[in-house]
Amino acid sequence: MNSDNDLQIAGDILEVPHLLQAPREHPATVAEFVGLARSIAADRSQWEHLVQYDATSRWYHRLRTGPGYEVWLLSWVPGQGSGLHDHGRSSGVLTVLDGELTERTERGTRALGTGSQRVFAPGYVHEVVNDALEPAVTLHVYYPGLTEMPMYTACTAAPATYDEVDVVTA
Repeated sequence: MNSDNDLQIAGDILEVPHLLQAPREHPATVAEFVGLARSIAADRSQWEHLVQYDATSRWYHRLRTGPGYEVWLLSWVPGQGSGLHDHGRSSGVLTVLDGELTERTERGTRALGTGSQRVFAPGYVHEVVNDALEPAVTLHVYYPGLTEMPMYTACTAAPATYDEVDVVTA
């Protein structure tokens, strides 16, 4: 039978220094990159004042860098899109900060509203478009940092890699 004495025997595990991991300064796992994106998204003071809208092309701003990763802020006015592309050897986390976007892949189409996140592996082919009537803002975390973004047309044979992970939509 458990009792308060069990705690006395085991001691307070929070007082055992070798069991505690020091917090990392930079993310190193998929979950930590998702957490980084969520923490930036939750703190509008980190990004809201930087957002600009450009009617001629998507606006983007590198918000942060760390060892091997980059964080980008993008804005999308109605009608703007990315074109069909992948991210080369980079994995990514896409988080919608404001507005709504449409993501198209070989598997279909999905609406991405404020708070939605997509996690994808290298070679993931998709197109993101603002089909809505209001602007949208997104946050992108790439690891390693984005060095290439091969573009495809509907006639171009894209690689057969569609590795993706759904993340809970807020």
